Amino acid sequence: MAALIQSLELAPLFDKPALYTKTDVPFWDDDYISMQMLDAHLNPTFDGASRNLEFIEKSVSWIGKAMPPERYSAILDIGCGPGLYTERYAKMGYAVTGVDISPHSIAYAQESSKKKNLPIHYICQDYLRLSLGEKYDLATMIYCDYGALSTSDRIALLRLIHQHLKPGGKLLLDVFSLAQFYTFRESQTWNAFSGGGFWSPEKHITLDRTCKYPNNVTLKQTSVFTNENVRTYYIWDTYFSKSTLGEEMVNTGFKICEYYSDVAGNAYSEQSPTLAILVEK
Repeated sequence: MAALIQSLELAPLFDKPALYTKTDVPFWDDDYISMQMLDAHLNPTFDGASRNLEFIEKSVSWIGKAMPPERYSAILDIGCGPGLYTERYAKMGYAVTGVDISPHSIAYAQESSKKKNLPIHYICQDYLRLSLGEKYDLATMIYCDYGALSTSDRIALLRLIHQHLKPGGKLLLDVFSLAQFYTFRESQTWNAFSGGGFWSPEKHITLDRTCKYPNNVTLKQTSVFTNENVRTYYIWDTYFSKSTLGEEMVNTGFKICEYYSDVAGNAYSEQSPTLAILVEK
């Protein structure tokens, strides 16, 4: 590994990549990393991939009261992961469809719903190419996935969701707020993993960087050095105010219903680290 690092031109790793540069090998296309992500999703106390179980229960309970299945019977969960929300929706009486790009997450969700006899329709599909042939009463996109997309991808996704909703159908999603952006700090650290870790089962070293960009965008960049190669992964986040989030919704044909601090329906606060919005077609 030392020889590999010495042979590399490291300077480019310290340059800021162009805004919204995409990872060459997405997480979900790497079997090892996608399984690590699945484990993180399923950890009931860990907030790194999905929110903790207590919050999920509160969130689903509020959604069921605010948009009851008697009025919004068909629900689409975008980026459903292993089914933490979809299973709870199904138990409340919704007709549920879950979409996710990760084959491992969808396989787990399908097996879990089968064991629990829950009639959930799961689809392994890139939601940026959403094409389901159905229309829904309600769509949810939870845990700030929306802000991880580039500006053009966000607009394209909103248009696709709009097409998949019935007239009067609603969309609920959350993003990181400006209050969270102001707490973000730039950093750069090296870490060594002698027995494997999240990014690789092999001995490896990581260079972890966090960077701020104009227009309230941040990057978490990890370069992973193993004996064979180096791979760099990018996690982008765009942070929003009520006005910037609302503008994107209105410009794609949605009507704003309400803002909240989170997808558990807590009243909007500028100090909240997240911002949730409910919109209507």
